Amino acid sequence: MADQILGIGSRVNHPAFGDGVVIYVDVVAYKVCFIQFGIKHVGKEYSAWTITEAIPATEAVSFTEAEKSLIKILRHFSDITEQVPLGDKWDGGTMILKPKDDSYKEKEIPIDAFFHKIVMVRDRLRVMEQRINASNLSDEEKVNLQQYITRIYGSLTTFNVLFKNKEQQFVGDKGGE
Repeated sequence: MADQILGIGSRVNHPAFGDGVVIYVDVVAYKVCFIQFGIKHVGKEYSAWTITEAIPATEAVSFTEAEKSLIKILRHFSDITEQVPLGDKWDGGTMILKPKDDSYKEKEIPIDAFFHKIVMVRDRLRVMEQRINASNLSDEEKVNLQQYITRIYGSLTTFNVLFKNKEQQFVGDKGGE
């Protein structure tokens, strides 16, 4: 199978590195992201691996498309968290929680620490979503649980003001309520 040119997204099983996905096609080698070993270069002439899903090679794929594919793959196979930037206006800021009763003391929390916890909640929800989708539940049970997760995302949209990039914000049910 060394004469077969694999395209980005092709799935392979390497005898030493295990399961992986082609993320870049170079002139003489593939860049393959292996679940446990990260990104490795494998020569196009290498034939000891098993091709589990071949995707035809295309003329050109932008770096952005490959990067999005890699992010999707990493999220699917792990609970690795991405670096999410806090909005510039909040950098170095402090959140103050002031109780109604003046006999209680205010609580100050660095916004970046609070933001980190919000991002962790979002990442854990994504992992839960993936595990539900990969589970042996019936389609109806998966849909029901997915609806709860969507509502949770909707409840968390209040915190979107903290995110620097819109594509990293929470999105709930756009047609509901």
